[in-house]
Amino acid sequence: MEQLDTIKTLINEGDIARAISLLDAMLHNDNSQINHDVIYYLQGNAYRKMGDWQQSLNNYQKAIDLNPDSPAVHARKAVIEILEFYHKDMFNQ
Repeated sequence: MEQLDTIKTLINEGDIARAISLLDAMLHNDNSQINHDVIYYLQGNAYRKMGDWQQSLNNYQKAIDLNPDSPAVHARKAVIEILEFYHKDMFNQ
């Protein structure tokens, strides 16, 4: 869908606030023809790009709860691995 392509572009270009705003609007629009798991996955991507790890994980989990086959499964695992690496690294200083 064209709107999703626009949102993906906004995320890639770093216009995260605008992307999240559009995604929030889509979640609250009952007429949205896009599955909510896709929206939550993209929100997870946006928050990850911002460095908001908790919001990223929360959104990925919502996507997984709605669709266990969502690409959010791999994205969530990647974020957890990043966080585990950072925490382990902190202990090695």
